[in-house]
Amino acid sequence: MAHPTMHLLLLSLLIATAAGKGLEKGPLENKVLDVPEGTPVPYALYQFQASHLEVDGFRLTGETEGKISVSEDGWLYLEQTLDWAHTQTHTLELEALVGSEPVEGPVSITINVVDVNNHAPSFNQTDYISIVKERTPAGVPFARVFATDLDDPESPNAHLSYTLVSQIPNRDNTLFFQINSNTGEISTTAEGERLLKARESVIHSRGGDFSDSLKKRFDDYCTPTEDIPYELNPFYSCVQRAESRRLNPLEDPDFTLIVRVEDMGGESVNALNGNTRVKIVVQENLWVNPGPINLREQLKGIYPMPIGKVQSNDPSAFYRLVQKERELTFPFNVTEDGDILLTEELDREDKAMYILVVFAEDSYGNQVDPPLEVQVVVDDVNDNAPICEEELSVFEVQENEPTGSPVGHLMVHDADDDNTPNALLSYSLVSQTPSSVFTIDGISGRIQAKQMLQRRDATEYHLTVRVNDPGFSTECKVLIKVIDINNELPIFEMNDYGSHNLSEDTALGHTLLTVKATDADDPGTGSSRIEFHITAGNEDGAFAMETDDNGEGRLVVAKPLNYETASSYKLQIDARNPEPLVSGLEYSAESSAVVSVTISDVDEAPVFDMDILDVTVPEDTKEGATLLKIDAKDPEGKEILFKMEGDTKGWLEIDPATGEIKIKNKAVLDRETVEAFHFTVVAFEKANPELSSEREVSVRLLDVNDNVPKLTENQAFICVKKPQPIVLTALDADADPFGAPFTFSLAQGKKSPNWDLSAVDGTSAKLTLKKSPSEDKTFLIPINIKDNAGMGITQKFEVRVCNCTELGYCFTEPGVHAGVLGMPTTIGILAGTVGFIALVLIIAFHRIKKDNQKKAVLGETDAIL
Repeated sequence: MAHPTMHLLLLSLLIATAAGKGLEKGPLENKVLDVPEGTPVPYALYQFQASHLEVDGFRLTGETEGKISVSEDGWLYLEQTLDWAHTQTHTLELEALVGSEPVEGPVSITINVVDVNNHAPSFNQTDYISIVKERTPAGVPFARVFATDLDDPESPNAHLSYTLVSQIPNRDNTLFFQINSNTGEISTTAEGERLLKARESVIHSRGGDFSDSLKKRFDDYCTPTEDIPYELNPFYSCVQRAESRRLNPLEDPDFTLIVRVEDMGGESVNALNGNTRVKIVVQENLWVNPGPINLREQLKGIYPMPIGKVQSNDPSAFYRLVQKERELTFPFNVTEDGDILLTEELDREDKAMYILVVFAEDSYGNQVDPPLEVQVVVDDVNDNAPICEEELSVFEVQENEPTGSPVGHLMVHDADDDNTPNALLSYSLVSQTPSSVFTIDGISGRIQAKQMLQRRDATEYHLTVRVNDPGFSTECKVLIKVIDINNELPIFEMNDYGSHNLSEDTALGHTLLTVKATDADDPGTGSSRIEFHITAGNEDGAFAMETDDNGEGRLVVAKPLNYETASSYKLQIDARNPEPLVSGLEYSAESSAVVSVTISDVDEAPVFDMDILDVTVPEDTKEGATLLKIDAKDPEGKEILFKMEGDTKGWLEIDPATGEIKIKNKAVLDRETVEAFHFTVVAFEKANPELSSEREVSVRLLDVNDNVPKLTENQAFICVKKPQPIVLTALDADADPFGAPFTFSLAQGKKSPNWDLSAVDGTSAKLTLKKSPSEDKTFLIPINIKDNAGMGITQKFEVRVCNCTELGYCFTEPGVHAGVLGMPTTIGILAGTVGFIALVLIIAFHRIKKDNQKKAVLGETDAIL
């Protein structure tokens, strides 16, 4: 029951509410109310009116959380503001009372808390650290920022958009970096790919110590006037400080990006936002593609022959070379130093270009740099003569053709490179019989008649043509036939081939009918040869004509038929000669025929809108989120359903009616379990499930930083007399940019009096003992390891410092063994041993006595028997 004071508050509130809108009231029945979170209180929601006239109160139960109450006259109101992030739905029950007895109800009341945009998005880190190599391709992510919003993820309030606010420094107002507004992935721009350069620094080889490399470099390039210790030389100290900053990007990044995230998709002036900084260090990229490499074919020299070199950013990398194409021979190799070798002479006519794929890997076969595709181009030399494509090239020309009429082109092939002078051909006539009446173009090989030809003069001419390239010569034979003029038309045997029916699933290449025509010109010549063409009614190219040399043509299906787009065709087929008709003669209706084709409908399987379905989603995508929506339709417009096959992880579910694919409740996507997976979506007719189509869907999971680097070993030992540094190695299941390189440091960044920790490479560090203890001692050293994005934890590493055997293993001198037993312990062990022996003897004597008694009984039995 509400306090009387609350009635007064409610009354004033109701008056204010009534001024803006009508009071909401109604009978005591089930009710669903939507209430925005943060609504000022007290706030009247709804008045329930009981039908029983003697009702003098109401009772509210359920998930009130002390925030929702009811007055004696049935007003449901808020006493405290609601919070969507805490509770999205309140389920209540309300009943009417007379005194304390319920007389009506209970009824169900559901209050849905409506989210309002009252939480600003926040990044999971205030500072990000990332490394980008020189010449990183534009658009390829090398880092990613990530933010969350406590508002409703299904509403625009939690729709986040990332923007790059500024780049520091930004000389010449040129942005080297860009950010994906949806994923937060950071990549280089085209200008960044071209212009980003690393600062010069001391480069030390595999296993080398930074200070040793610096001292050697200092000695190579500097000549001090007097013998000053390195630590006291101000120039050396300056360089050392600069290099120390290079090893710790937090102290001296090359670029700092200010990144902002906004909710409401960044499209509202009322959007809330958060900011972070991304510190970027540009590293030298030694992994450079040496291609394209140009080599002359048939190159003489000593094989294997070095033709190029690659160098990994990891000095300890191993190189491997494979061919991109599947060829029988692969005359290339790569040495352990990265030299690419050619093992034999190349022939451009066999293969003009090779694509070599070079891998740089660690000792476990893991890639330390992205693969390089190196092109090797084989340059041409003139080692091939021109070849006539036909042993005898035959052409036809009609008599009475005007002077200069084309006869044909002589086809000659040269296997050398068409784009070089080696394949530049020239043509010349060597001889022609019975008379010289033809000419040939010296560049194109085009033959023409120099005069009008008559069959009474000659029906055939024989020509010899010489074809030259810059180094070789070939002679080709040519036969030219003078044929009768084309003064007869091809005539169809019938001009209407009637109507034909085809189902829309008729196979391609199916012959619908055969047509015939005749020509009275000289047999075997271009004047009498007949070709058939479809000239009308075939706009979609569904049909085609196939012609033979005996005056027959076949009408065939050339493309899939579709009743829904074209249910009938009326085709016109023309018969034509390859030779032109004599002047004044035109083709007539006798040289044309028509045929009608009706397409019958077939119940076809559903058709997908897209052939390729590829999806990329972050691995932290929440349950219930939509992965994609499949669109398909039935050609006949029938209702279709969807199903999914091959989801071996059981992460997904599909709406059979809409094709919407969502992540199942309680399903957790994990890129470390599987980076990409595939499944099949089947669309089928509801009334006829056997009619179905399917498409494969490929899903790639985008990595988020949900793993930290962890030490592969958590203990080691150091020999006192010959202390050697311990190499610590860490692994991180996340992919770039959330994996290596790692940052190793002693916990809290404090300097240890006993230990020094320095980086070796991107995944390991060196732990060095500064001062040996006077006796065996075990240290628990807290080591902090962070990944490339600055995420990590502190881990304990146990080191035992001990005396060692000659083989290098720990041992403890007998006189100082920490575990030597005292006299009471020794006596106790001896007493226990004696007691155990006594117990064994007692059991043995007891068994012997029982055996003797058993034998005595058996003896008496034998005597009686």
